Amino acid sequence: MVRQCSRTGCAEPAAATLAYDYRQSRVWLEQLHEDRDPHRYDLCERHANRLAVPSRWVLEDLRYSSTTRLAS
Repeated sequence: MVRQCSRTGCAEPAAATLAYDYRQSRVWLEQLHEDRDPHRYDLCERHANRLAVPSRWVLEDLRYSSTTRLAS
């Protein structure tokens, strides 16, 4: 069964998994996990690509072979 994006109102299929560590001000995107995890969020390609993190947080996009670190 195909999982849907976790964003409210979005019916697109999930393409990535988002997780975060509040204490370290860190967010990361990974390839879609095989199993749903209640502590992670599934996002469609559009929402994953448009993800913005709060000021002073770090976003790590681990979906592809090379890690891209973006700071806001």
